[in-house]
Amino acid sequence: MGKEKVEKKKSVAEDIETSADTDKVENNRISRRDLLSTGSTLLNLACSDNPFGGFLKGKYYFLVGDSASGKTFLSMTCFAEAMSNKYFQNYRLIYDNVEDGCLMDVENLFGKAVAERLEFPAKAEDGSPVFSYTVEEFYYHLDDALKEGEPFIYVLDSMDGLSSEFEGEKFDQNKDAYYKGKETPGSYGDGKAKKNSEGLRKVLNGLRETGSILIILSQTRDNFGMSFEKKTRSGGHALRFYSTVEIWTSITGHIKKTIHGKDKIVGVHVGAKVKKNRITGKVREVEIDIYPAYGIDDIGTSIDYLVEEGWWERKKQSIEAGEFDVVATREKLIEMVEENKWENELCSIVGKCWKLIESASIPKRKSRYSYNGQ
Repeated sequence: MGKEKVEKKKSVAEDIETSADTDKVENNRISRRDLLSTGSTLLNLACSDNPFGGFLKGKYYFLVGDSASGKTFLSMTCFAEAMSNKYFQNYRLIYDNVEDGCLMDVENLFGKAVAERLEFPAKAEDGSPVFSYTVEEFYYHLDDALKEGEPFIYVLDSMDGLSSEFEGEKFDQNKDAYYKGKETPGSYGDGKAKKNSEGLRKVLNGLRETGSILIILSQTRDNFGMSFEKKTRSGGHALRFYSTVEIWTSITGHIKKTIHGKDKIVGVHVGAKVKKNRITGKVREVEIDIYPAYGIDDIGTSIDYLVEEGWWERKKQSIEAGEFDVVATREKLIEMVEENKWENELCSIVGKCWKLIESASIPKRKSRYSYNGQ
């Protein structure tokens, strides 16, 4: 490695070192130590304008998505990020697997630390895990966790898998009426909207006081109503109203690899749209690559972003990565980033590119409320 390259690499590393604890979200003064990474540099930026973290301590996040669009992967990746972040390593990792649909190899995909630390909302007398069955039980479990006083990351997977006491009562009434030959009473929803309005309002203070993070997953549904939105979801307005950030995911394409002369689907391109954002106020959309056998491909996604935005130049089949003084194919560049542990440097470079684009989108006008140059 030549002298110029050493100095260039040192400069990038120093930028990261000096910003480790003081890197703030522009205009919000949020410290990096209060942000948990989503596992995706681009999604972090879409949520907070900070490449190193997207989820702020003490807040609730709402993640809505199509089937198989990476909702569970994104939420479980947060657990792995917490275990590699010194400011979150003491957090409890609570996974409320309502749907009983997560059968992933947790240790292989997210690390031994996550597998050993992963908790469930409660335990039965025989030690078996207890998950929430109704929306009421979910808020009881969440309240129990808050009363423990220890910070936690709680993932509910998902709101759609929950029943409700009201729903159970309506079922019993309808069943009884059916067997008696009577007309069944009408249905007026499942009662979740009311319970979410009451429950979320009650837990926000506890999340803030303990610095805990709540992530609720929800499934999209086709919207047949009079609306421009093609997709909707259940659970009521409170799920959006109380959220700090609301993210919607969808599959935008498939990643294929030729094996024995045939194209095989090995991953998906996932579009992640931030529809509500109390941290920056911005609506942003990014694309993330996810491989079921690997997880979120943050390196590959970051490289693609830098090339698409013209920060790095493509030369025939290779990419010129100026900060690393490297010209290599995409696959070789990914390999070099992993081998040389350049992940933090790459994250910082993506952040600089993002900031440049964001700065260019700001109206070049004097602030209406600036006085005397202040």
